[in-house]
Amino acid sequence: MKEGVTIFYTDDDQEDIAFFKEIVSLINSDLSVVTQCNGKELLHALDNPPPSPYVVYLDLNMPGLNGFDVLKKMKESDNYKNIPVVIFSTSSDERTIQKSWDMGASYYLPKTGLFDQLKKSIEHTLKINWNSFIADRANFVYNY
Repeated sequence: MKEGVTIFYTDDDQEDIAFFKEIVSLINSDLSVVTQCNGKELLHALDNPPPSPYVVYLDLNMPGLNGFDVLKKMKESDNYKNIPVVIFSTSSDERTIQKSWDMGASYYLPKTGLFDQLKKSIEHTLKINWNSFIADRANFVYNY
């Protein structure tokens, strides 16, 4: 991933946010991570650039606007429907994954509690060229 890129990460769990930021800084300290604690904050940030995200990592289980609510609003908006969205969730349930796919997410990244696996999975998604990546059912979900 090129330098000077901004990533948005939205999650209501402060520990998950801290891990994510630490991992991204270990992978590439030139990446900027902007975090939001809920879906409303993310939509506000998208409506009020700068910065604008290269990719959005989005947790599903949040109070208020959950990840699906936010994904729906993003995909309905002409302003940010083309921003890649990585669903980053503890759920590995096939229905949740299918719903993410059906709603237009770019990628599904299951969370793990193991730091090294988490680092490897985030690193994988940061190497994807989101400008040319086309998801299909074979490459939509990261498998540990």
